[in-house]
Amino acid sequence: MQRRARRSATAALIALTLGLTGCTGGSDGEDEGDGKSGGSSQTGPAKPGTHASLPEPCGAVSEETLRELLVADGAESASPTNRPLPEGTAAVTYDIERRVGCKWKSTGTLGSHHLSIDLERVVSYDGEISDDDRAAELYDARARKDKIPDEAPPVDEDSEEDENSEDSEDSDGDGSTEDAEPDGAGNTPDDEDTGGSEEPQGGEDGTGPSDDGSADATDPADPDDPAADPALVPRPLEAIGDVAYLNDELVTADSGLHRDITLVFRAGNVIVTVEYDQWSTDKRLIPGSEELQEKAQKLAKQLVGQLEN
Repeated sequence: MQRRARRSATAALIALTLGLTGCTGGSDGEDEGDGKSGGSSQTGPAKPGTHASLPEPCGAVSEETLRELLVADGAESASPTNRPLPEGTAAVTYDIERRVGCKWKSTGTLGSHHLSIDLERVVSYDGEISDDDRAAELYDARARKDKIPDEAPPVDEDSEEDENSEDSEDSDGDGSTEDAEPDGAGNTPDDEDTGGSEEPQGGEDGTGPSDDGSADATDPADPDDPAADPALVPRPLEAIGDVAYLNDELVTADSGLHRDITLVFRAGNVIVTVEYDQWSTDKRLIPGSEELQEKAQKLAKQLVGQLEN
């Protein structure tokens, strides 16, 4: 009886083993093939960000650059090199490893300059998205919000050459008024064409400068400003970080007008924002775009170098 029981138990064990093998073996080795192709294997963790820390913001801008950006015209009678620099004010932050910033302000008799920088080190909390990729997503979203085009508008170099040639002809050509000789009556050829009479300046309706001397010809709120020059409109920039863009806006206010330059760039997992503006208390003195944009770009390139150190 014991021998029969042992044989029965052994037979049952063998049958159970064969059954389990048949269930886990798959069909014609398909599972083994999937395992080799990586279909069931998990990818490794996302790479850490390019930058693990941030520079001290108020010390990230050189004294030379601060003088160039912040010494307002007419601020003092002394030479620019002798004018005292305003001290930067650090932005309030709860984690200097994640976000830092600094602000400066310089006031003069004709207006003021304001400068601020903000540096954010992006950290992804998704194990499948790297810090750099997450920063790229945030940068792209901000560029869309600011309505920055994907490509910078083309600049017509031929038109610029034509303008330069026309300016040269006007100043050096036969039609230059500087070479015109007065006639015996003391009138220039222009006076002869107009009969020597003085017409009110302005349009046909006689409108011109107001009694207080202010000019009405220039409208500071012109929506085309600075779109008159394709090289200065809001656009993507090259050679600053991984990607960058610049926004330019002219704003009018009761106390004056100001031009705001915003430059945003990404370097790895760090997004840097430079805000630089110039205020003018005289609405006839409109801050120009080209100079302010060049200064903002110079500062941005300096901050890229600070991140790389």
